[in-house]
Amino acid sequence: MPLPFILAGAALASAAYGAKKGYDGYQSHSEADKIVTDAKQRYDEKREVFDEHERATTMALEVLGKQELEIGQRIGEFKVLADKLQQQINAGREKKLKVNIPKHKLQEIEEYSYTAVGVLGTVAGAGSAGVAAGFAVYGGVMALGAASTGTAISSLAGAAATNATLAAIGGGSLATGGLGMAGGTAILGAAVAGPVLAIAGWAYNSHGEEALRNAHKANREVNESIEKLEQAVAHLSRTTLYVSKISGSLTSINNQFNLYFDQLKEIDSHLQDIKNQNLNVSQELGKLNDNIMRTIENGYALASILVDLITTPIFKVKEVEGEMVMDDNGVPVMKTDAEGSMILNPESVRPAPGSTSNPLTCMAI
Repeated sequence: MPLPFILAGAALASAAYGAKKGYDGYQSHSEADKIVTDAKQRYDEKREVFDEHERATTMALEVLGKQELEIGQRIGEFKVLADKLQQQINAGREKKLKVNIPKHKLQEIEEYSYTAVGVLGTVAGAGSAGVAAGFAVYGGVMALGAASTGTAISSLAGAAATNATLAAIGGGSLATGGLGMAGGTAILGAAVAGPVLAIAGWAYNSHGEEALRNAHKANREVNESIEKLEQAVAHLSRTTLYVSKISGSLTSINNQFNLYFDQLKEIDSHLQDIKNQNLNVSQELGKLNDNIMRTIENGYALASILVDLITTPIFKVKEVEGEMVMDDNGVPVMKTDAEGSMILNPESVRPAPGSTSNPLTCMAI
């Protein structure tokens, strides 16, 4: 066979082989593209679900924090009025009338109210965003200790704003490129370590087979990340439910507390009217002594329950020899589970007087 025909045949065979490899490479790249595109879509969908649950949990904590702070302020107002009426009742009395509430409970009520009013003042003055959510997670736990040790209220508010705000703890919200609540020390701990995925920047490799291998690897990473996101979503749901139950319990107890507070205000208004009419206030007080003291005692009893509930940590706190462990910023260190998630703490909520059950543990968390 003449040489030119041999060369031509070899060239044709080479071209056919090259065409086949080219087609195989195209097929591999196409398959890799589809794997990566599908993986990205699945991850984005699950990430969107996670984002929604994160927002819901953060909002629930903000609502709870504001509620706790407002309750503290109202308890403080109750105490001022109660003290005023008690002074009026005891003026000139040799044997002073006292409320039948343990002294340490009255002190806790006063300390919590002092802290709440201070934090509310800081929020109003500085407009600190996220302090309410931070206070719900950490502030109530820190409140009594801060007040009793003389820690500056502004310092407590600052810790809540910078260390307890969920997005800050997680390194910024997911929307801004951080890990939000999925960050290393946030509520979810390491439950969502963040996908190793770099799908947006994934590029073709020079070899189709390698591109396909990379795509399968990315797909496995996405599956792992989705599993972690699902765990995180479940934990967020449990957290939101628990926070909502605490808020509901606080609302119910606070409504009862407000009934007694309103009674005290009516009594005070009535006595003021008596005084304005130049009538005998002492005589009227004598008629109302028992009613006033009973109302004050009932109000303080409910205030004590409210303070106990607020200052019980939402999450379990690390302790050493019965003492709470604090980090370098003076913020309580929370216990975490095997996935690094902070552990909910429903069993530590004490039952109300006269009850043997904890209302917050009636529903599974």
